Parts: sequence; C-alpha cells; structure tokens
Amino acid sequence: MSYEDKFSLEDGKTLIHFARENIEFFLKNDRKIPVPEYMKDKFNDKYGAFVTLNRHNISGNPLRGCIGYIEPKFSLYDVIHRVSIQSAIEDPRFPSVTLEEMDIIVIELSILTPPELLMVNNPKDYGDKIVIGRDGLIAERGWQRGLLLPQVPVDQDRNWDVDTFLKHTCQKAMLPEDAWKNFDTKIYSFQAILFEEESPRGEIVRKYL
Repeated sequence: MSYEDKFSLEDGKTLIHFARENIEFFLKNDRKIPVPEYMKDKFNDKYGAFVTLNRHNISGNPLRGCIGYIEPKFSLYDVIHRVSIQSAIEDPRFPSVTLEEMDIIVIELSILTPPELLMVNNPKDYGDKIVIGRDGLIAERGWQRGLLLPQVPVDQDRNWDVDTFLKHTCQKAMLPEDAWKNFDTKIYSFQAILFEEESPRGEIVRKYL
C-alpha cells in the first residue's frame, strides 16, 4: 500500500472532526476531550502532522494558527490531540483563538511523510530535486530549523519557484535567505496528505495541490 493510500477521505473526515471537537471543547472547558478508543486503535501509527487554522473567505493572508510535529515520534491520534489545541492557543504569531472565531475558521490537516535529506553537489541542483506543489521543505543549521508545508508556495495565488521557496524556508528558520546556498545548511524535503474543511464545520475534502 502506498503512502497516499493509507488515508481515505473518511479517515480525513474523522481526523478533522476530532481536531475541531477537541479545539472547541478546550475553549469551552479548558481541557482536552478524552481520545476515543476507536481513534487509538485506528490511528496508532506514528506520523508527523500539522493542524492549520485559516479564516474563511478572508482576502490576503487567512492564516490564524499552524503548529505540528515534523518527525513521526507520536501516534497520529496523539499528535492531532496535541497540536489542534496548540495551533489555536500557542502559535506565537497570533493571539489565542476564541470560541466565537471558530465559526469563521476552517481546519486543514497535513499528514507528513518522513523528511529526507537532499544531497546535492551544487546548491543549484536543488531545482532538480524539489517539485513545487509536491514537496515541503525544512532548512536546518545547528539548532535553527524552519519548515514550510507543500501548500505554502502555491496557496493564496503564490507562484513561487524553487529558489523562492528555499529562500522563505531559510527565513522561517531565522537564517539568511541565501543560507540554502551554503553546505552547512541542510535541506530536507517531505510530502503531505492534505484534508480540509471547505467551510467552517462544512464538507471535508482531500486537497490536491
């Protein structure tokens, strides 16, 4: 079974419903919902994953929160249980989401493949290894690390090329924008299976870039 085939649309619906219920319950009660046993049984394998909150039908940048784990260190149900709340209240770029705001927020879930280090003889060769709309990127130098999901260079009418994507990924890691040209900066790629709500609490679809 391919990685793409491991998660059905029904799985995506289950996971996003769980994320939304968890966030809204926390905002009402200041605690997470208990994880149902069926979630533990079905989504026990370890994956990296991100939960992204976007304001629906907002021009410009709709982002309201996005947090996740890169490496597959925890069971998928556990990751979503954690990062759904973190994306709502712990993203340092934004104030905490309110319960009322959840009426205008759509949830996006990205389930990640394990990152792979890109090996090149010349930094210009990254263009042969990175596919815009397929790959997400991680830039890493020492303790500094930044990630951009595969949808970033194509969402919101962006049309980034590979060099632009690398530049912004380095900036996300708080590195100089041209740090990817130096071999002391490691560049990793990964892919993501994406599910999202089409409207707040609305239909959930598989997202293709």
